[in-house]
Amino acid sequence: MGSESVKVVVRCRPLNDREKALCSKVVLSMDLHRCQCFIEKPGAVDEPPKQFTFDGTYFVDQTTEQMYNEIAYPLVEGVTEGYNGTIFAYGQTGSGKSYTMQGVPEPASQKGVIPRAFEHIFESIQCAENTKFLVRASYLEIYNEEIRDLLGSDTKQRLELKEHPERGVYVRYLSMHTVHSVGECERIIEQGWKNRAVGYTLMNKDSSRSHSIFSIHLEICNTDADGHDHLRAGKLNLVDLAGSERQSKTGATGERLREATKINLSLSALGNVISALVDGRSKYIPYRDSKLTRLLQDSLGGNTRTLMIACLSPADNNYEETLSTLRYANRAKSIQNRPRINEDPKDALLREYQEEIKNLRALISGQLGSANLASLLAGQLFEASPAAPSRPQSSTTEAEKEKIKEEY
Repeated sequence: MGSESVKVVVRCRPLNDREKALCSKVVLSMDLHRCQCFIEKPGAVDEPPKQFTFDGTYFVDQTTEQMYNEIAYPLVEGVTEGYNGTIFAYGQTGSGKSYTMQGVPEPASQKGVIPRAFEHIFESIQCAENTKFLVRASYLEIYNEEIRDLLGSDTKQRLELKEHPERGVYVRYLSMHTVHSVGECERIIEQGWKNRAVGYTLMNKDSSRSHSIFSIHLEICNTDADGHDHLRAGKLNLVDLAGSERQSKTGATGERLREATKINLSLSALGNVISALVDGRSKYIPYRDSKLTRLLQDSLGGNTRTLMIACLSPADNNYEETLSTLRYANRAKSIQNRPRINEDPKDALLREYQEEIKNLRALISGQLGSANLASLLAGQLFEASPAAPSRPQSSTTEAEKEKIKEEY
């Protein structure tokens, strides 16, 4: 099983209104052809700029569309083939992480990574031949080191992390929602976004106060020329991390300060995991130091293709934070993952549904006889021919499982 490095790109936003009001100077520059990033220390005229090289560099005039097509597209395409994939944005507060992941509807070129991934996955499904797909989604946040289900009936309920020998680390009782279209994905992520913890700070009026992970689970059933079914499963994690903060800049007090402390602790734990993985001499990787690193365990050194988008501010008054982000991202380049296609997963719902349908057919055949069964199935197909309007499914209860089986 081959290994591959974590892909790392950097993206720089323009100066914001706050930085313009402070008369900030730009200390960041990029060579887009060589994928190099340069940062100058304010006031150090004789000191040469520090230089970093990444898998991609995107300056203020580059769009999310360009970045997605060049670096994220192959990763998402791999998920539709049965690989696991993770895309996460990292950077200080107010550096453009949520803008990169969520984006804005207009202009279309700045639509975020998450909605582009939705469109990509469902386009691939429509183009696939002799293949059935089951697509489910989940959305969680880590707020003050507590895991919450953003799509659950009680979004404040604290959920537990568990580990399974085959499934790996998972969140117990996290709701899974069956989706049939891009529109359904957009509706549930909008629902979850409204439940997410955000707050005002001096650095960002809509500062994310939690880490969020939107996951798309794909089950793929491909029929070969001999009529045999082959099952694969892919998973795409879309991670919007809360930004690292300095209290002196954000002006955080009370609850905001407590949130910032938890955010910084979990990001520090993430940095320690990256350092331990890159070090090579560490026998112990501290994944258990935070909920975030536990959930990203497979994305950092495991069975996943991972892309890190480091978001930067070009302003001189953010020099220390930007340099820290660049060093963080530079270390992450050296992490080696071991991605593989997840073939014949034992917990595939598609297999479970196929077996139940097979058993039901055998049961009906025994009761009605083969001739009556054929006419009954023909009648069912005739009744099911008008396309039923698709709608988001909630977590897979018994009633909803029956619904999925009928659609399948």
